[in-house]
Amino acid sequence: MAIVKLFCCLLLTYQLTEGKRIKANKTGFHHPVGPQLVTHPLAGPNVGQSVFRLYSQGDMEDWCTLGPLQAGVKSCLGFNSSHPLIIINHGWSVDGMMESWVFRLSSALHKSLTEVNIVVTDWLRLAHQHYPIAVQNTRAVGQDIAFLLRWLQDQYKISPKQVHLIGYSLGAHISGFAGSHFKGSEKLGRITGLDPAGPLFEGMSPVDRLSHDDADFVDAIHTFTHERMGLSVGIKQPVAHQDYYPNGGTFQPGCDLHNIYDHITEYGLLGFEQTVKCAHERSAHLLIDSILHRGEQSVAYMCHDHGAFERGMCLDCRRNRCNTLGYDAKRVHGRAGKRLYLRTRARMPFKLYHYQFKLQFINHLKSIRPSLTIALTGTNEESGDIPIHFKEDISGNRTYTFLITLDRDIGDLMMLKFQWQGVALWKNMWDRVQTIMPWGNMEAPPQLTVGKITVKVGETQKRTAFCAMTEDGQHVEVSQDKLFVRCQENHQKQHRKRGRLV
Repeated sequence: MAIVKLFCCLLLTYQLTEGKRIKANKTGFHHPVGPQLVTHPLAGPNVGQSVFRLYSQGDMEDWCTLGPLQAGVKSCLGFNSSHPLIIINHGWSVDGMMESWVFRLSSALHKSLTEVNIVVTDWLRLAHQHYPIAVQNTRAVGQDIAFLLRWLQDQYKISPKQVHLIGYSLGAHISGFAGSHFKGSEKLGRITGLDPAGPLFEGMSPVDRLSHDDADFVDAIHTFTHERMGLSVGIKQPVAHQDYYPNGGTFQPGCDLHNIYDHITEYGLLGFEQTVKCAHERSAHLLIDSILHRGEQSVAYMCHDHGAFERGMCLDCRRNRCNTLGYDAKRVHGRAGKRLYLRTRARMPFKLYHYQFKLQFINHLKSIRPSLTIALTGTNEESGDIPIHFKEDISGNRTYTFLITLDRDIGDLMMLKFQWQGVALWKNMWDRVQTIMPWGNMEAPPQLTVGKITVKVGETQKRTAFCAMTEDGQHVEVSQDKLFVRCQENHQKQHRKRGRLV
């Protein structure tokens, strides 16, 4: 059974090739070599097989090799020891070529930060192997990185706190192994794991994978933890101080097989490959998005599990219970393994706005499962109709909570339109029967009695209570629109708050 699982793991991971192929004559990143397994710790650069390439700003084809055996580092394409150092670590390679997201991330970092040193770890000779061999080689690559950092620290006074390691898939665990060489006050500043690899790492001890002990702040973005036969491409368990699970972390919007035609249109013959690896690599594109769209940062919310988040139970930002996803994440320490959830769009920019809806139903005794729509009116624009789906029958005096997302900021909430959707034919028939037989002692048509509706915006933490606009507005029948406006007490509270601020 173990052999079958390993075979399935290799087959699945093989299909999830990590990036569009880049022509070797443009980058030099192509190592057609036979199997190579590093079985002993590397003593130094004379035996290390990792190559470190420093990129100049604005030109991703202009780089030089960085290391103790190279020429003076200060003359190497604008290296500045006073600037932060970001080292990008790719993952397993099927074709021996560098993934395109590496260059996109490097370019985005240079464009946004300007004063930064960008280094790419080229370990393709060791990554272009059978997956289990590449896994075994990750420790050696981690030691290569640690040796480089020690050399920069000794020769050019680079502080470990200046260092940010970014690793994708196997590269995430490489970053952890590199960071494990720096302890106490010398810990590295930050490690970001982009969908850390799952096969042969899931369930392992912290010393055998990326963990929160490997840097002052470790964050991880999990995007492809969908499990097949006990295996998942990305690791499911928390491995960082803060672990982000966009869209639950199992799969990503826009990555379904029915999107293959869109991908073929955009990427040509590589569209099928793009579809297959889409969810795994989404972690890298979420990070790139956070750098390119720093004014549209996606916010994630701490929650016990994805189910509770989808029920709208977890849009609280008190006590560091929410954080920005990506490069500008707040470095929160304390208890490790905090799970944060959010929804995203299928394309960049990925940001969505999260709303918690609380609907109070009163004096309702019969069980019913209605289909509702709600439309919000804000100071900027209207939301349009938003469907509300109940997963259970509603009955009695209860308040139900939902999570709703919008792809734009509609501003401060002012009004809400509520409709109980139903079959219009049934309502017309009821009206006709009442007209023909008005004397009959007939049962009243089904009706919902809505109490208060409360909406909380996750991104701003503003909470607004809505009350019926008219006295009979609480009673909603099938196919009937009812308007709810901000409750008077809500206006008074906000007025008092403004008075205190003046």
